[in-house]
Amino acid sequence: MLFLKSKLQSFMFFRYCSYLLLAALLFTSCGEGRRKKGLKRDTSHYTGQEYIDLKLDSNTVNRFLQQDTGYNSYADYIRDFYRQRDFHYAWIGNDGQLTEQAGNFINMMKADASYGLNDSSMNTPLRELYDTLMIEGGKLQPGDKTTSRAELLLTTQFFAYGNKIWGGFTSDSAKDLEWFIPRKKINMQSLLDSMVNKPANAFEEPVNRQYKLLRDQLKKLANLEKTPWDSLKSSQKLYKKGDSAVFITQVKQRLHLLGDLPVSDTGNRFTPLLDSAIRNFQDRMGLKIDGTVQLPVLNALNVSPQKRIQQILINMERIRWVPAESPAEYLLVNIPAFKLYVYDNNKLDWSCNVVVGRPGTNTVIFSHEMKYIVFSPYWNVPPGILAHEVLPAMKRNGGYLARQNMEVVNGSGKPVSGINWSKYSGTNFPYIVRQKPGGANALGKVKFLFPNEYNIYLHDTPSKGLFGESKRSFSHGCIRVSEPQHLAEWLLRKDSSWTQKKIVTAMNAGKEQFVTLKEKVPVYIGYFTAFVDSEGRLNFRDDVYGHDARLTATLFGKK
Repeated sequence: MLFLKSKLQSFMFFRYCSYLLLAALLFTSCGEGRRKKGLKRDTSHYTGQEYIDLKLDSNTVNRFLQQDTGYNSYADYIRDFYRQRDFHYAWIGNDGQLTEQAGNFINMMKADASYGLNDSSMNTPLRELYDTLMIEGGKLQPGDKTTSRAELLLTTQFFAYGNKIWGGFTSDSAKDLEWFIPRKKINMQSLLDSMVNKPANAFEEPVNRQYKLLRDQLKKLANLEKTPWDSLKSSQKLYKKGDSAVFITQVKQRLHLLGDLPVSDTGNRFTPLLDSAIRNFQDRMGLKIDGTVQLPVLNALNVSPQKRIQQILINMERIRWVPAESPAEYLLVNIPAFKLYVYDNNKLDWSCNVVVGRPGTNTVIFSHEMKYIVFSPYWNVPPGILAHEVLPAMKRNGGYLARQNMEVVNGSGKPVSGINWSKYSGTNFPYIVRQKPGGANALGKVKFLFPNEYNIYLHDTPSKGLFGESKRSFSHGCIRVSEPQHLAEWLLRKDSSWTQKKIVTAMNAGKEQFVTLKEKVPVYIGYFTAFVDSEGRLNFRDDVYGHDARLTATLFGKK
């Protein structure tokens, strides 16, 4: 038990226990590759016995729940669990030792860097559990009342831990935070059965792989928490390859700590290796990749490890909400990354830049299924743009519609003329204003529909220059795709009747054509400001819509 005690003490004082006010792309992950082997658990103090003769009785369970009212929300689950196993113990063997499964669960909690003992809902029972188990001889005595209490504490702790770590906040809280992707469902009783019945190390946590990748990165960042992180200050606006300065040495040291510069270098010259390190850092931070140190790079380097840890915890909470397993193929738009990720056979196939809604006309966080491709589309002007842009422009200049290649039609698509524009506003205009297909059409040459209540879709655009910007929030809410032809080809790749030539022809036909996909494709519009990419690198992005700030207030009780 000395081993368990020393491990417990180190864990209890682990620095970021204080962060477990958290209670988790979709990306099955933006990081692919071989699945890491599970953590090796220490089983030297645990029994391997498969069946436990020791039994509780219903009165013992009821008394425990009456005394520990903090677990009232799990009371029915706890009673059902023991009733279904005829009140046999699950965690403690006949000899008073923990089962291997109990050791597995305890080590799982200890290994989870986002879980700590300072959470008021878990603090006292878990401390009491460890104190109870750390008795002389390393085991509990059969018949001792502390044995039944330790057994019940492990069961109730499983529900509390699983609810926070695998489930996260309630769905109502997520909607308040403007998250409308359906939440994953967790059957905690089934998970508990799986935990206590499977061999040690065989239990799979019901979390998305991206969650596990972020948790691993969280542990790495913990090593930097005590490292001095004074703000770097530069005396000039730009540093590039070939320059020399004391400031360059400081940049090298910081990039080495962050893992972007593989070797420590105390020289003050801007070397080719530093150029490569800065490009890697810029890519991870979503900055313009040019290998120079300017204000955006400096600002990102000055963000403290504590702040990055909090950012990871916020995104781990979001990933708790998504399914543990993603579909084999799907599209993911990550709003803060301004990227579309295309997944096939559970792996990232390709990605491209996108333009999303600007603050104030946010792109909504939700999911739906892609059903249609529309080549050479009309653009029906949305009510907001009609009221605030098109109608005022028509009242100023009657030739506005013709110059914009627009027309007015009724509900059946027939043209309408002779309109007295002064009679109408955005609230009483009875017709549809639409832009005809063509090169100047606001939707470009193709749009991709996954019908939804938010009227958001993916589409081409004639404004290609915006894809070169590092921050791409310019639209009214819909998502502009930098590689629309590639996306059309990918969506139709299983339909032999659609060749590349036919797709290009349809995009340039000047006549609208709807195509129904043979197989619907899930589309997720997500919001992740910290994630691990397909190369295993930890990425951070700016909080473009302020959702991180709101979730921080919810999780940590502060802005």
